[in-house]
Amino acid sequence: MIQVQEFFDTCTSTLTYVVWDPASRDAVVIDPVLDYDPAASKVSETSAEKVLGFIASKELRLHLILETHCHADHLSGAQAIKRKHSAAKIGIGRKITEAQKLFKDVFDFDASFKTDGSQFDLLFDEGQRVSAGSLEFRVLFTPGHTPACASYIFGEEAAFVGDALFMPDYGSGRCDFPGGDASELYRTIHDKLFSLPAGMKIYTGHDYQPGGRPLKFWATVEEERTTNVHVKPQTTCDEFVRFRTERDKTLSAPKLLLPAVQLNLRAGRMPEPHKNGRRYLTIPIE
Repeated sequence: MIQVQEFFDTCTSTLTYVVWDPASRDAVVIDPVLDYDPAASKVSETSAEKVLGFIASKELRLHLILETHCHADHLSGAQAIKRKHSAAKIGIGRKITEAQKLFKDVFDFDASFKTDGSQFDLLFDEGQRVSAGSLEFRVLFTPGHTPACASYIFGEEAAFVGDALFMPDYGSGRCDFPGGDASELYRTIHDKLFSLPAGMKIYTGHDYQPGGRPLKFWATVEEERTTNVHVKPQTTCDEFVRFRTERDKTLSAPKLLLPAVQLNLRAGRMPEPHKNGRRYLTIPIE
């Protein structure tokens, strides 16, 4: 039976997870955070250090750093984790290449920016079974929030779904980013996630604590099916698309959207320094 330790970043409402086998101490990290102060354009590694401290305290062997998608609301801490665990590989769904192609033009990246996913160590295929020491999980493509979203399914115990589903009282992920598609997200939730075993725990990528309630970060598949405020088995695709489209029109862009995407398309790496030795982000003006 796997063990799961959550880490909650209050600035971005993001959940990072360490998943490990207590018998072998083999482990993976899912969706690590790099702290970023947009006013000062300064990064720090406080969140990553908490994860690293936990790994050290449990004497875990870290095999993989997994990203569920190219996040638009926080910078990836994958490189901060990898610097301390150089043998660990960074993995993401193969369709990250679609996001790279979409955003290369948005940010006017030069020809050196590759759109083949080679910034990551591993690109996963739909249905692929992946081993990390004694741990094993299945990759499930779960697009809609972005075209490149993937979930990681550990036996019949746990599914780490990123932003496809949130806690039942908060619903589902937005679909208005480039490449997002509400009908795709409907199929992801209705046809794929709701078909997982009823007692499996769905671990979410965020918790926005509606009404100020305490932190929650997992619900069973059955709880999601019966109580999710955005979609249930009887919800039609047209109903969901209409709701999601109207709701997304009311949402502001995530405050870290532009810096986050630029780093996360590069597996959390910083842009190359300019001639003056400083690194820069590109901010397009509409």
